Order: sequence, then structure tokens, then C-alpha cells
Amino acid sequence: MTGAGYSPLYRIDPAWGEPLGRRVRQPVLVVALEGWVDAGLGSSAAVAELLSASPTAVVASFDTEALIDQRARRPVARLVDGVTTELTWPAIRVLAGKDRIGADILYLTGPEPDFRWPSFTDAVVELTRRLGVRTVVGLGAFPAPTPHTRPVRLASTVPPESVDLVGRVGFVQGTIEVPAGVQAALEVALGKAGVPVIGLWARVPHYVAAMPFPEASAALIEGLCAITGIVFDTSALRAAGEASRRQVDELISGSSEHTEMVQRLESSIDSEEGEPDPFGIEHGVPSGDEIAAELEQFLRGEGT
Repeated sequence: MTGAGYSPLYRIDPAWGEPLGRRVRQPVLVVALEGWVDAGLGSSAAVAELLSASPTAVVASFDTEALIDQRARRPVARLVDGVTTELTWPAIRVLAGKDRIGADILYLTGPEPDFRWPSFTDAVVELTRRLGVRTVVGLGAFPAPTPHTRPVRLASTVPPESVDLVGRVGFVQGTIEVPAGVQAALEVALGKAGVPVIGLWARVPHYVAAMPFPEASAALIEGLCAITGIVFDTSALRAAGEASRRQVDELISGSSEHTEMVQRLESSIDSEEGEPDPFGIEHGVPSGDEIAAELEQFLRGEGT
């Protein structure tokens, strides 16, 4: 279902109906598109936890034929005794759900578009207006020079129009230039449209960034709740994070070099001496690259 004058890049699910915002009340929109920086699976695991909290309904589906390179993001074929019974195509959708107290929440999920970013961001802005979205929150996670023995800290990104939201979370100080994901393009477009928007980024210890790090997911959800006032339970993620921390502790304790690296990271964080290279490329302590493979093997249960 598309309306006259609306973007052809998305279709409203027939079950949703018009006017588009009639079934939600001042919803929050969570943006968590796959394919960009997601250290420790912080964002994807956070969204999976959020989506499992309540039943969801499809609000809108985007035209992935116009947005996705099928050779880069191939459909999944289901084979039964050599017979191709089904193809599952990549899908970019807006889903509607509830938090623990019944507040409305929307999710923009699926792969990051390969093409037509300006048209895509315009379409998302249009949808936020039609749905009466009050705040948009993007989720992500990046490798950082931080130890696993300290609470996960969040950083935020906002357009100039939403700078008042930065103080609630914190940010990476200084001027840096990094490749941008579509979330950055959405922040700029939403800011210009007058929609409050913030990106929340979990700082994941660089030496565990290639494996699940549940504490990052818990921190993202808690940051989302703090910014918007919605309510979700993170106890399961916190329990999983504690188990993961104990496993990393066990491995690192067996190496004086690894132990020293973590101690130096702890000292740097505790002394609040600033954040040289927040993305963990050059940070004045051993990089930890030599233990990344060991950690991944250990946490997958392949080590002892």
C-alpha cells in the first residue's frame, strides 16, 4: 500500500491501515541495520533481545530490489531432498512492538542498503513523520581501548539539531574522521527534519570485539531506556555478560603479558586521562592482536 505523494521505496503492510499513526502513540524508533560496525555483536544482540520482549507486527517493507545488491547479500535457498522449496530474500522493514509497560516502540531492521542512501533516508524521515515518532535512537558498537573488567561505556553521535541529547550519554572528544554508515546519513537527515535523533555506541574491548560481548548489548538497551524513558529488562544479558567476563578472566590470567595489557587499560580508564584514538588503533598499550585468536577460540569452547 502506497499513498499518493509518498516515497515508492516502501509499502505499508495492508494489515496496518491508514492513517498510519493510528495504532501507535508517540513511538520511539530504534535503528539497527546490519552490515556496519558492530563489535561484540553489541547492536544485533541488543535488537534481538528487544524484539523478543513482545510480539511484533510489520508496519512497512522497503523495496530491497532497489536498495540491495543481491550478489553481496544473497537470498537463502531452502533445499529439501534436492528441491528448492523456498527463497528468503533480504528484508528491510519497520516493525512495531511494545516495551514492558506497553509503550509503543518501532524497529528499523534488516541489512544496510547498498544503493540510494539519500532516497532511503528521505523515505525513513517520511515514515517517522507519518508514524508520529518522538525520538529516533540508533544502536552500534565499536572496538575501543577499554578493559573488559570495567563497565561498558557508551558514546553518542547526534546532528547539530539534537545536541541537547549528547549530555545524557557522553561522546568521543576531539575531531575525528571515519567512514560513515547509513545511520550517520539518517542522523543528518532526521536532524534537518526536526526529529530528535541520537546514535548510541557501546565501547567494546578491542581484544574481544570479534566475539559476542553481551555486556555491550545490555549497556545499549539501558542507554536506550535512559534516553527515551521506555522500559526493558537486561538481566539475562547481564548474566550472560558476567559468564563471558569470567571466561576472559580465566584466559588472561594465564599470561603475564595479557594481564599487563588489561592492567594498563584499567589505569588509563580509571585515571580519565582522555581518549587517544577511541577506535583502538593506537592507544599506547599493547594492541592485544596476539590474543584475539586465542580469546575467540576460548569463548567458542575450543580451548581449555
